[in-house]
Amino acid sequence: MTQSLDPTLIPPAFPDHTQLPESDGTFVKNFQEHPQSIVLTDSLESTLQALHPDGQYAIGQDCGIYWRETDPPERGAEAPDWFYVPNVPPKLDGQYRRSYVLWREYTAPLIAIEFASGDGSEERDPTPLSRSPEGVRQKPGKFWVYEQIIRIPYYAIYLIQTHELEMYHWLDGRYYPLEPNDRGHYPIPPMGVELGVWEGSYQNQTQHWLRWWDNQGNLLLTGSELAKLERQRAERAEQSQRAAIPKLLSMGLSIEQVAEALSLSVEDVERLG
Repeated sequence: MTQSLDPTLIPPAFPDHTQLPESDGTFVKNFQEHPQSIVLTDSLESTLQALHPDGQYAIGQDCGIYWRETDPPERGAEAPDWFYVPNVPPKLDGQYRRSYVLWREYTAPLIAIEFASGDGSEERDPTPLSRSPEGVRQKPGKFWVYEQIIRIPYYAIYLIQTHELEMYHWLDGRYYPLEPNDRGHYPIPPMGVELGVWEGSYQNQTQHWLRWWDNQGNLLLTGSELAKLERQRAERAEQSQRAAIPKLLSMGLSIEQVAEALSLSVEDVERLG
């Protein structure tokens, strides 16, 4: 005799990213956070393309990482200001990610970064998950969640007011503070990059920014910085050609010969000469 399973005894499926809140309703704490996230993502694009030619990675910017089910749901999430997860699809079932649900993915971010508007005490909070004497669950601190539950290998805290950067590395069940290298940067070996503080102008703000460098110490440029660099190179090349044209013509070369020598069209020689 076959006994059927009572459907009322089957627990509901764990919710996915489409069923969980994508915001806890709090404000971004300052005007630097969004451009800071953008400069980190933008300048890392070519590096991530080389690391993931198949496009399998995800970047979160102030997005929730759900690590437990709670009521309300957002109490079971932490939202790093910036994080990177390797080897996961950028979309799920053709939909843009609304959050990162750990019990659906099982892959932890490789690095999480927090931009601390205060003194960093909130970002360093090691308070564990616990219950009060009345049986109420106490919300754990970010540091404890990242270290003990999500186990993010690299955790960075950037103190915006003082321009200080702290980096922690997960090893044998806990975070250990890292020391910067001779350039003042923190290497992230699995990514082949270094994280440090750069002073300059980005999106009409001149100040200190978190930036990436390669492992030779070369700053990774954003798309707009690369375009500006290319324009400057083109302008220098044109100036060099402008200076060369009259010299070559004075040596008795024809316009056609000058064009061939400088890899230009006859029209360009006439325009620049």
